[in-house]
Parts: sequence; C-alpha cells; structure tokens
Amino acid sequence: MADLEITQSEAEALIAMEKHRASDDRYSFPLGGRSVSIPLQSVDKREQFLLDISRGLIDLGRGKYQNRARQVVVLVRLDFGGSPHRNPDGEEIGSPHLHIYREGFGDKWAIPLPADRFPRTANMRGTLDDFMQFCNITLPPNIESGLF
Repeated sequence: MADLEITQSEAEALIAMEKHRASDDRYSFPLGGRSVSIPLQSVDKREQFLLDISRGLIDLGRGKYQNRARQVVVLVRLDFGGSPHRNPDGEEIGSPHLHIYREGFGDKWAIPLPADRFPRTANMRGTLDDFMQFCNITLPPNIESGLF
C-alpha cells in the first residue's frame, strides 16, 4: 500500500473524528486467509475511511484490524497472533501490538497493546469491538460474527 504523508495533527484529528458506517450492508467476518474492507465516513460525510479486517490462512488466531483514511493512509492497525514487530529504532514489540500513524514514518512504529483499552484480547470479536471504539467508530458496520 502506498504511503501518503499527512501531518501528525491531521492524523490525530482523523483518528479522533467520529466515524459511522457508510451503509447498512452486512459483512461477514472473514474466514481464514481472507479479508474485508468496509467503508466508513465522518458524520458530515466529508471524510471517507476504511475498516480492514484480515485473518491468517493457517493460523486462524492471526490477523489484523486496520483503520485507513484517504484510501491509503493507515491511521491505526492492530496486529495479533503473529511475529513481534521491530520499530525503526530497533526496539522489538511483541504481539499483539498497535501501530498508530507517526508523521515521517506512517505505520512503521508499534506500541504494546494498551491493556486498559483492549481488555478482551482472547476474544476476536471483543477485540474488534475494542478496536472500533479506539478508532472512534461510533456507528459501527453490521459484521456477522460467523466463526471467530
């Protein structure tokens, strides 16, 4: 995915912006090896966002939840069930971890998952709900749980 530079203040404003589902369509939580991108929008419909949900092919406990703006700017990404991440400064961050946009680096930096904001990491659906709350998705899309 191409990087598009935005300022840190723009990124923080986009992350904090209230987001709603763009339609009443129903989406299925992806099966192993699959992903889904769900359109979101700001309340005034001026900003468009995407909620990406991806799941590992072999390890079904592996995946990512991601919130993008302007099609290509990753604002927030939660990686779980995978390998540790190495930040540009060499620090290794275990899994699960959270990437939050950083000006000049995009989504290249990760932090340990804040336990106070993500208390349900043993439950994929609970973690998705916590992720949507973290990204300020106040009118979430209709996602049918299926087999988590």
